[in-house]
Amino acid sequence: MPIPRIAVGTQEEATHPGTLKAALAEFISTLIFVFAGQGSGMAFSKLTGGAATTPAGLIAAALAHAFALFVAVSVGANISGGHVNPAVTFGVFIGGNITLLRSIIYWIAQLLGSTVACLLLRYSTGGLSTGSFALSGVSVWEALVLEIVMTFGLVYTVYATAVDPKKGSLGTIAPIAIGFIVGANILAGGAFDGASMNPAVSFGPALVSWSWDDHWVYWAGPLIGGGLAGLVYEFFFISHTHEQLSSADY
Repeated sequence: MPIPRIAVGTQEEATHPGTLKAALAEFISTLIFVFAGQGSGMAFSKLTGGAATTPAGLIAAALAHAFALFVAVSVGANISGGHVNPAVTFGVFIGGNITLLRSIIYWIAQLLGSTVACLLLRYSTGGLSTGSFALSGVSVWEALVLEIVMTFGLVYTVYATAVDPKKGSLGTIAPIAIGFIVGANILAGGAFDGASMNPAVSFGPALVSWSWDDHWVYWAGPLIGGGLAGLVYEFFFISHTHEQLSSADY
């Protein structure tokens, strides 16, 4: 069972050089991801004169986020695990694969990375608004379900390709698989609520533009979806999976 393996962690872990290096890696990876993803949206808005979201803009956003996340996860994978997302960190914590203290440190680094990325974007684009995530034609409860389902798919993919000890060579494609599922989910939900799947991605633009409308949805949905994915994968596919039989036993 994954729940009994949940650990708080120790003060020594919180100040350990390895933990601090991992937090720095999460900060840099999240900065890279948000700067490219959010920046692509700002660039498209500038080129179209601030027009509403179009099919071309949605595709551009999906591609930008998929490519940027592929890179962000890749550069952080060997240091911090390349979470780049509080929902991923929460899902990994719920599964008993990271301590609470380390999770909190990751969260702080991720939120700071997103905020700094948005501040840099605002400065380097001459004061253009970073915008913020908003609902479009759906209620808060419908958006909540969207975020839960999309983030479940994301964190489930993280578990299958990066966390599962049986992943084998599949681990080499983990960053691109994670980027692909985010890009696909943006195509599915981007026109309705922006398809955040990541509280840090929502937090930075909201803080810099000081726009908090329905912001709780972009925390509650991803954390619920990420936590459920961690529980489901750990319970059904890691904790209660038999060892593979050798070829002689077939």
